[in-house]
Amino acid sequence: MKQHSMDIATPSRTKEIIRKHGFSFKKSLGQNFLIDMNIMRRIVDAAELDEHTGALEIGPGIGALTEQLAKKASRVTAVEIDNRLIPILHEVMEPYPNVSVVHGDVLKVDLHALFQDRFQEVERVSVVANLPYYVTTPIMMKLLEERLPLKNIVVMIQKEVAERMAASPGGKEYGSLSVAVQYYCEPEIVCTVPHTVFIPQPNVESAVIRLKVREEPPVRVSDEALFFEVVQASFAQRRKTLWNNLKARYNQLMGTEALQEALEEAQIEPSRRGETLSLDEYARLSEAIGARMASNEA
Repeated sequence: MKQHSMDIATPSRTKEIIRKHGFSFKKSLGQNFLIDMNIMRRIVDAAELDEHTGALEIGPGIGALTEQLAKKASRVTAVEIDNRLIPILHEVMEPYPNVSVVHGDVLKVDLHALFQDRFQEVERVSVVANLPYYVTTPIMMKLLEERLPLKNIVVMIQKEVAERMAASPGGKEYGSLSVAVQYYCEPEIVCTVPHTVFIPQPNVESAVIRLKVREEPPVRVSDEALFFEVVQASFAQRRKTLWNNLKARYNQLMGTEALQEALEEAQIEPSRRGETLSLDEYARLSEAIGARMASNEA
């Protein structure tokens, strides 16, 4: 099989493929194709692929990144929502027998079944994607909450969202998304990406972030759903103190006194704000609240 000598991720080759197939960009799908090989290499390197690794790509577009993944990973499965791109992908991926293309919306695809089907013979899988910013958070949360056997998630996303995912307690970027991502992963921003390296150019800055998926969460909680609920409640209104936010959420469920006791037991000052609490403090707080709620129901 002949390999195309010219990489897809160049302005001329991208334009040639788009022209040949009469493809037009859909704003509603947030389509922006990357045309810079240096950034492409950084994404692929961050995914840490080898002959024992599979790669799940979300939103392959015309296959620029898919092609680079195919050279490194044992198997690549690319999930594309836009049916107009499927024939293009089949054509450009023809030289790569280790690539399979799936037409579907990743938010609706049964990922466990997909992994059973496509990644049986690989040891681990990295997710790699250039995600449209309007679906970044739901896609990321689905990947994490489903507890898939993932090694890394390397995604190009809106720069502000990447900064929120990687933020430490105390800053204004730190919020419930930071806590959720860091509960499952160790985040690291790989590089920031100017909008000039896309066709068409988006009007936001992007960044590549790598999330190393943890074997175990860094904190132990007996009720994960409650842990995340306490986190959400603590950030409900950012200007308010922890006490006011938690009271709004839990006063009716457990009463002021029990809530006060829970904060005391967790050794957390009620006058603090949600963005100053570490994962460890949120874990202690949710355990204390959970215990009070259980004894309330008993």
